[in-house]
Amino acid sequence: MARQLIGMHLVHQDGAERRVGRIVETEAYLGPKDLAAHSARGRTPRNDVMFGPAGFAYVYFIYGFWYCVNIVTREIDVPQAVLLRALEPIENLPDKTWGPGLLCRAMNIDRSLNGADLCGSRLWLERPADLKRRVRVTRATRIGVDYSGEWAQRLWRFYDRDSPFVSTASAAARTRHLKAEALRRSASTPGSRTESARPLRR
Repeated sequence: MARQLIGMHLVHQDGAERRVGRIVETEAYLGPKDLAAHSARGRTPRNDVMFGPAGFAYVYFIYGFWYCVNIVTREIDVPQAVLLRALEPIENLPDKTWGPGLLCRAMNIDRSLNGADLCGSRLWLERPADLKRRVRVTRATRIGVDYSGEWAQRLWRFYDRDSPFVSTASAAARTRHLKAEALRRSASTPGSRTESARPLRR
């Protein structure tokens, strides 16, 4: 499921505003045997949603500052989930989205969405309109779970290797992408100069 979510759109109908991001990085957590998973220590009020049915959002708060959103993936009493680590902005996401805390801040996701039905009307997943877009998925070790011993070495982080919005991508790659997008939008605006669409020369 963590691999299949790459390329899907996460949508938050935030009041009158619709926020949309393309999922480009995820991590799988296979608790309770997975010592990196929140469910490794059993069921608590904090992780209760993980033990429920699949298709719901598990949102938690860390470091007194960040929210993180997960998608519960298994049946009742099998506490497995996928952490969303990075989004590529699609609609109404002017802020940073590369990192689980940053994407929640940009999407305005907090604990009020913990337990949200992802087939509901507030927070949900969508297939992108461009289904022919090719996604090259790479896998790597998860980030920030060194405390879990051998479980930290599992290749359970998945990401779009071509996206500059992956949390481990360089700032230079993101800058190049954003500049290219700005040029593309400028060229497609009615009345814009044709020269703006020409490729840059060295």
